Amino acid sequence: MTDRHPGPGPVTRSPGPVTRNPSGSAFLRRFHGQTPNSTQVVGFLTLIISGGILLLLTGLTLTATVLALIFFTPLIILSSPIWVPAGTVLFIAIAGFLWMCTMAFVALAGVSWTYKYVRGWHPPGSDRVDYARSRIADTASHMKDYAREYSGYLQSKVKDAAPGA
Repeated sequence: MTDRHPGPGPVTRSPGPVTRNPSGSAFLRRFHGQTPNSTQVVGFLTLIISGGILLLLTGLTLTATVLALIFFTPLIILSSPIWVPAGTVLFIAIAGFLWMCTMAFVALAGVSWTYKYVRGWHPPGSDRVDYARSRIADTASHMKDYAREYSGYLQSKVKDAAPGA
């Protein structure tokens, strides 16, 4: 009788994994050799966590900005006669300060470039400056030669026009 109705007893399982979808196991076998190492996993987790934190902070900042605009708009509107002239003066002062800083930076960069050029360190663009300098020197030399020839021509014409001069 025991052969006809098996009762609850130990269940035997197959030693390998149960595969119900053979195409799924082929898919997993293909990527089994490409498992990430611990450095990649830690880097990915760091990326996910820091991205989530930054997304949360962005949402909080946007919410705080909108709430601040809602609550402080009446105060800003009521005090605008004070803010507009002060804002204009403040804008002009800040713009002037930024202009001075920009011009100081440009002057410092120019002095630095000139110092490097004079020392012979060949800063970027020095070959173009050398070429322009040689062209100017050649042109000056040609003009000097031309002036000598033209000067001699004019002196001979003056002697012809005024023999006693």
